[in-house]
Parts: sequence; structure tokens; C-alpha cells
Amino acid sequence: MNQHYLAGNPPLEINLRRSKRARRISLRVSSLDGKVTLTFPYGLPESQALEFANEKADWLRKQQDRQVETVLVALGVTLPFRGSHRVIVSGSGRRIEISDTAIYVPGNPETAARRVLGHLKQSARSELALASDTYAAKLGKPYSRLSIRDTRTRWGSCSSNGGLMYSWRLIMAPPNVLDYVAAHEVAHLVEMNHSSEFWKKVEQIYGDYSKPRQWLRDHGNELHRFRFDD
Repeated sequence: MNQHYLAGNPPLEINLRRSKRARRISLRVSSLDGKVTLTFPYGLPESQALEFANEKADWLRKQQDRQVETVLVALGVTLPFRGSHRVIVSGSGRRIEISDTAIYVPGNPETAARRVLGHLKQSARSELALASDTYAAKLGKPYSRLSIRDTRTRWGSCSSNGGLMYSWRLIMAPPNVLDYVAAHEVAHLVEMNHSSEFWKKVEQIYGDYSKPRQWLRDHGNELHRFRFDD
């Protein structure tokens, strides 16, 4: 992958990628960092792909302008947890405590972000395991393992051997959103597709999933704006 800059104010940086699978030219603007990727088939002249990108330059800049601002987590920052915003403040004792309005983090302020991250991951694993167990029992289909990651392009996945993977950032979303994603992935244990039968399974074990699904479409990107490192 190489880079190119489209003329303009400011110049627009584009990552060029040839793909054996590509059948046409495509442009993608990352919802996380605003980076632009121009993908085009082998055999197509690079100049033709860049001409396409130039035609879309105004659209690309508008997409980048819509990117949410990155927030570096530290004391004093407001962070969503289970759908409600809480301020990270200094706490006492040894363990992180969470109230309706605050996250109390004891110890060295410089390690607050790392400690909050650990707590979020632990809480996410616990909540997602409980939800997955519940929906797997309803479906009568056990899963083989559960893992937590910081995935950028998906909220969860289900492997062919029954392994479930989730983004730990779901713990920042409302509980019904986390539950919906768990039901979605568990339904893949019996339907490894997104057919009408799959969605029937989701509705069977979860119920009406329209609202949490829409919440992810409208607000999911906001959960990725929080960084926990320097």
C-alpha cells in the first residue's frame, strides 16, 4: 500500500491499495481516524483510480469533517459506562468504584487510564459471558469459548467452531445494546449468515432488536473515540 496526496486545501492523503478481489474502484473513510483508502483491481491504471478519487474529493473532505474528536482518558474525563456518562475522579481504597455519576479510581493519577481500561474489560467479559450463556441456553446451542478484543470493524463475531468474540467497548453502550450483540453472535451458532432465518433466530432469543441495532448505527462510532494510552 502506498500513499498519494490529492491537491486542495488541505491536501488529502489517500492510501492506495491494489486488490485481487476488487472488481471495481472503491473509497473508504475510516470511522475511527478518518484515513482514506482507495482500493482498485489489478490491471487498472493507477491514474484512473486517482481520477475517480479526485472526483470524490469534496465528499471525502466532508466525511473527514464528520469524524468525532479523539478523547484521551484521564482523571476529569467523562466516560460512558453501561450507557450513562460518568466522570473519572480520584478515589480511595484499592478498587475502582462506580456510582451513577462518577468512576472513582484510587492510586497514582498517571495510571488511572490503564486501571479504568482493565475494569472496563473485566466488566465487559462478565456481562457478555452472562448474556451469551443466557441466549445460548435459549437456543440450545453452546459456544466453545469467549474472547474480548478491541475490534475496529465489528462488534462481535462467531467462528465456525463456535467461538464468540466481542469488543470490550460494548460495556460503554446501553445494556440492551450489549445484549443484542450477544444474541446476534449466538444466533450465528446455528445460522452462519444473515439470512431471514438468522434474523428470526435473533428475534426468537432476544425480541425486537430494531432499537439497539439502530443505536449502534447512530452512536457506535462514538465508543471508539476514547483512547487509554498516551
